[in-house]
Amino acid sequence: MNLQKITVSEAGASIYSASEYAAREFPDLDVSFRGAASIGRRLQDPLAELVKIEPKAIGVGQYQHDVSQVKLARGLDSVVEDCVNAVGVDVNTASIPLLSRIAGLNNTIATNIVRFRDKNGLFKSRSALKEVPRFGERTFEQSAGFLRIINGESPLDSSGVHPEAYSVVEKISSKNDRSISALMADAEFLKSIKAEDYADEQFGIPTITDILQELEKPGRDPRPSFAAVKFDDNIHHVKDLKPGMLLEGVITNVTNFGAFVDIGVHQDGLVHISVISDQFVKNPADVVKTGDIVKVKVMEVDEDRNRISLSMRLNDKPSNRNSDNRHNSSNRNGSSNNQSSNNRSSNSNASRGQRNLGNQSAPKSTLAGAFANAKKLKPKK
Repeated sequence: MNLQKITVSEAGASIYSASEYAAREFPDLDVSFRGAASIGRRLQDPLAELVKIEPKAIGVGQYQHDVSQVKLARGLDSVVEDCVNAVGVDVNTASIPLLSRIAGLNNTIATNIVRFRDKNGLFKSRSALKEVPRFGERTFEQSAGFLRIINGESPLDSSGVHPEAYSVVEKISSKNDRSISALMADAEFLKSIKAEDYADEQFGIPTITDILQELEKPGRDPRPSFAAVKFDDNIHHVKDLKPGMLLEGVITNVTNFGAFVDIGVHQDGLVHISVISDQFVKNPADVVKTGDIVKVKVMEVDEDRNRISLSMRLNDKPSNRNSDNRHNSSNRNGSSNNQSSNNRSSNSNASRGQRNLGNQSAPKSTLAGAFANAKKLKPKK
């Protein structure tokens, strides 16, 4: 069977599964099944699902517990709200946690929207939202542009055009003898319209320009199209990896000493800062970010320690260190002289790796040095 393998982060799934909201969504399911459902829904719409979890529970960096938790929570909440409002939500399918992130709404109003929807059926227009308890004019003014009604009474209700600006679109429609639906389907014609012809004291040229852009692609999702990493079908475990293999993977975390990459096995591999690029790299975050799909070469594999060293410099020659590890492991009962020699060699390699962490020339034992250094790194005061 030809199946595509897609990796979905499980970070925070256990937090969701034990939450009160998960219990309301899946009252008859065990917590493990609730978590599995959450992970599956992240593939469908990650934003809609992840808003159900406290942002810091998702994992936002290795030092997140060393900073002010109040400031961290405030900063993360702001980022999440910006994302939700930039994308917009379908008011007829959105959950309470998603709706509560919309500008002007809170948990109480979001709950009222869902209850009203469950009792009275789907909303047919944005104006119908005013019938929701505690959804007043001020709330409508702040939130209406981010709440979408798909296939509603007005085609503009599915767009990012605020109801206050509908009159502008109606003016454009009337002046050009085209229906609003026809306007929204004709990108070439919209590009020919001059914003200054419709600007007035209430709506300036920048606002008219934004409206025209929205009409070109009404209800567009600003998020990039989904791209799935193509894992090697023959690689399932660390033992399947061999030095020199070229694989595709996805960045799962970026630190000050390198980046971790998921290549389709349970353990992420490390791309040390010295082998992220052929050019000098001061900060790995300047080159890669979480979610990037990258090509990597397997440099070292330590099965005993479950560690994988990778390189994004695809012309680098891999180390034979993994085969040496297997040989040493199988001869642990050898002579004391051999053990002493191996220990001296191992300590020497580890020391070189640690010394070279600040050096852009690739260390002989990138894997050992980087992992050892990662344990010692402390945030700067």
